[in-house]
Amino acid sequence: MSAKKIGVYICQCGGNIGDYVDVDEVVAAVAKEPGVGVAKTAMFTCSDATQSEIIADAQEQGLDGLVIASCSPKLHTYTFRDVARRAGMNPFQYTQVNVREQCSWTHTDDHEGATEKAVRLVRAGINRTRLTEPLEPIVVETTPKTLVVGGGIAGLRAALGLAEIGLAVFLVEKEPKLGGWVAGFGEMYPHGRNGAELIAKLEQKVRSHPGITVFTRAELIAKSGSFGNYEVTVAIQGEQLETISTVVGSIVIATGFDTYHPAEGELGYGLDGVITIADFKKLLDSTDGPLEYNGRPVNTVAYIYCVGSRQGEDVEGGNTYCSRYCCTAAVHAATMVADLPARVHQYHFYRDMRTYGKFELLYAEAMEKGSAFVKFPDDEPPAVEKDAKTGGITLTARDLLSEGEEVALTADLVVLVTGMVPRENEGLTKTLKLPVGQSGFYNEIHPKLRPVETVVDGAFICGACQAPRTSSESVASGLAAVTQSAAILKRGFAELDPLVATVDTDACTWCGACETTCPYDAIARESHDGKEIAVISRTSCKGCGGCVPVCPSDAIDLQGYTDAQIKSMIDGMLEVVCA
Repeated sequence: MSAKKIGVYICQCGGNIGDYVDVDEVVAAVAKEPGVGVAKTAMFTCSDATQSEIIADAQEQGLDGLVIASCSPKLHTYTFRDVARRAGMNPFQYTQVNVREQCSWTHTDDHEGATEKAVRLVRAGINRTRLTEPLEPIVVETTPKTLVVGGGIAGLRAALGLAEIGLAVFLVEKEPKLGGWVAGFGEMYPHGRNGAELIAKLEQKVRSHPGITVFTRAELIAKSGSFGNYEVTVAIQGEQLETISTVVGSIVIATGFDTYHPAEGELGYGLDGVITIADFKKLLDSTDGPLEYNGRPVNTVAYIYCVGSRQGEDVEGGNTYCSRYCCTAAVHAATMVADLPARVHQYHFYRDMRTYGKFELLYAEAMEKGSAFVKFPDDEPPAVEKDAKTGGITLTARDLLSEGEEVALTADLVVLVTGMVPRENEGLTKTLKLPVGQSGFYNEIHPKLRPVETVVDGAFICGACQAPRTSSESVASGLAAVTQSAAILKRGFAELDPLVATVDTDACTWCGACETTCPYDAIARESHDGKEIAVISRTSCKGCGGCVPVCPSDAIDLQGYTDAQIKSMIDGMLEVVCA
């Protein structure tokens, strides 16, 4: 292997890195490392100006390796691979070193330690780059068909969008009817359109489109093959269970959400007159006269916010996240109640009001129409009890807006403003090997740069299966999944990272440990020159490296992160200590 000439660029990331790491000292420490041709610092290495400077340096200095010390590889791996490509370098001879999350942000109180750690990490990156080899992407032909899992508003809009650009679509919905939650809604915010009518029109377009095949009472039960050519099996529940199989190039997951179900006795749940926001919305959608509940007139409504959201870490199985939409849903309901013929007194018991973006206008409208707001402490939710004398429900809370004074009132109806929770999809999650985030929703690669992509190539997530979302936000993410699928499938081929595992056939003796370890079913047993060996599918392998350490014969290596490269990185980390 010929010696490399490497360019090293240390980012200041504004003050994110430069305020805690002495970037000039890092440059000075690594500038004389073997193979380093250029060592510089930049305010923002990801900026167009610095990218152009890197390209110019590479062409003038003849660089054939690149090390960028900046933020997490999750953000800019593809950015700098493209820089390397434009500079005439092989994009897989580039290394990103994380000195922001792993140094400056981690050691804000120890500048000297953060700087020393940064030097070690950069040296490790240089050592890895020195041993890189030029690799080429794995090119696979793709099938121009897509499977959409979930027939709610996001899934329906995604299916229609895919079909309209010429891709065949198979739409699989678990329930007997399409439409999900939105199909049961009346007036929706902020556009005021009727949810049931919206879904009816969308469903009519989907069912009449010749490029879309709809399956209801159906579930995806198996997936095999590799990106661009997944063989999927769908089970359809009818008079008899039927299964069908087909090949698709991509899969769009739009399985939606469930609503939080309070425990018996939680904030009065279970008492007559205590209902969730979902049930209250159904009540409002069916009401065109004075508000009534179970045949009784409702003169006073009390809303309790953050039920099932923003729960403390001490709550077993609690949801620590904010569901975002709930505050807006409650104030929107209040404006609907205010427009009914008979006047209803409305009180909102809340922790923090989060009617984000333009939805702040609904909050203002609710106040203008007579809603009163009581802010209770985070750790002191309202006490809810049945009033034996009046039959109403008494709420007691401290109001932080009136310097902590206790507020007590009796309501005819208490609405628990419940949030969204992840839908139970264990079978689908295992079948597709989808990544699940801390909150239980499906996890994208990056919320800004790759918002609908997952670590499973060709599997895209959208709608409320990914995070709590409004219908319009779900549709937007569904269309994003459409564009990502189309970008791959319409051109007929896709390029996969070549950073995959390889087998030394001479060393392999087939013990099966690698096969059982692989989470992607990428390893199989085959006969080769009279003996059994492991064979790895390059298109199925995701380069996780899980098979490498379990091989007792050291017969497996990972391209881009070979044993030699990893050992050299360890040496680079230790070099500072030994210096």
